[in-house]
Amino acid sequence: MAQTHFGYEQVDEQDKTQRVRGVFDSVARRYDLMNDLLSFGMHRAWKAYTVTAAAPKRGDRVLDVAGGTGDLARAFARKVGDEGLVVHTDINAAMLSAGRDRLLDEGLALPTAVCDAEKLPFPDGSFDIASVAFGLRNMTHKEAALAEMARVLRRGGRLVVLEFSKIAEPLRKPYDWYSFKVMPLIGKLVARDADSYRYLAESIRMHPDQATLKAMMKDAGFGHVDVHNLAAGGVALHVGIKC
Repeated sequence: MAQTHFGYEQVDEQDKTQRVRGVFDSVARRYDLMNDLLSFGMHRAWKAYTVTAAAPKRGDRVLDVAGGTGDLARAFARKVGDEGLVVHTDINAAMLSAGRDRLLDEGLALPTAVCDAEKLPFPDGSFDIASVAFGLRNMTHKEAALAEMARVLRRGGRLVVLEFSKIAEPLRKPYDWYSFKVMPLIGKLVARDADSYRYLAESIRMHPDQATLKAMMKDAGFGHVDVHNLAAGGVALHVGIKC
């Protein structure tokens, strides 16, 4: 059986999906609070920038992949209006449920679907925009997921990928200390789960850097890809235009 990484650990590919699901089952209900604490609230600005870079118009059709608790889906829904469509998806039912409940509390009833980004259940060319925020690094076959997102986009459609990336060299040591010491401690105290946040720190280190991800997106069918470094490169936004 093929092997892949789960953080720093080598596991069978089939096992990774289950273990990633377990991580997000564990953190789903405190996910938003933990995001605010660990990023000092900056994740909200990064996501707002992502939506701006995607340039949604009224009437656009948007697919939010690995949409979790719905931050991007909510922002896109306000931009595309009643004439548009935003489909909120995630492979993890607990995360999707938390997001759906949160959106309903805010008066937004969006179509939701539990689905695997590597096998999207939508026809070719269905969407104007696809987005994935802090979800790509958890996917087993990133190339397959990127190809699927390209497939469901129309020609000229845009994919926005917001993800942790390679931070600037002078900040690496303090960032490592924060990631491997502080993050698991806060996870233990707030979410009662240090191990999940230790995995998240490891998964960031295993994710492709900015240049590698740009090349992967081009290989998947995006003719033009811009890279926007945020947080000194600790977070990067990739914007791809489908050929």
